[in-house]
Amino acid sequence: MSESPPGTATPEAVHVERVMKQNYIALVKLLAVRIVVIAVLIAVPMALYGAGAPNSLFLVLPVIPAMFLLILTAYRLWAGVRLAQCRKVLLHYPLEFHTRVVKKSSLWTEYGTVFEVKISTRGEHGAPLMKAINAAGRRRWPEGTENGVWVAGDLAFGGVMVVPGSNAMLFLNPADWDKLAPRREEAGAERIARAQQAGINRRNWRKPILLRG
Repeated sequence: MSESPPGTATPEAVHVERVMKQNYIALVKLLAVRIVVIAVLIAVPMALYGAGAPNSLFLVLPVIPAMFLLILTAYRLWAGVRLAQCRKVLLHYPLEFHTRVVKKSSLWTEYGTVFEVKISTRGEHGAPLMKAINAAGRRRWPEGTENGVWVAGDLAFGGVMVVPGSNAMLFLNPADWDKLAPRREEAGAERIARAQQAGINRRNWRKPILLRG
């Protein structure tokens, strides 16, 4: 089901497994680039030392950013990558097309760029402000959202946004979890149970996102 009004073209429905595969590939590419950079930063000083270069501070310096990048990568994998969460949501909710999504702001964090967005819902007013993070760890805002997006989930709890064309996938959670508490309490037993099964019945962003705004 989609919320696109008469006369608005709805893009071809997305294939969930294809979307998941493309996002896992995107994550692998991101990690591969980082691993290559880390390897170069460590291998070059070792090669120079093996070639007879004197053991000096300048020879050790590249190892410091390599270790920093390694720690940051591990942290982003732990806190920023949301592919497993997205798969769980997509197992329990269908994708519905929404004709309008507006990016309100963005926040750089150690584990990814967090966007604040509003997604239109036809026939309803007061669309909740949502936090969105690229499930595969990319930082840039995906192209193609101006023509509408696919959304799975329950916005009072959270969900998943998929961009037509690129199949970029973002995990969603209410920007102000406490503000939407009355909506969740009034959701009814069936909606609450479904949110529990999908893993969006709780605040999915605790620290450190709250510490960074």
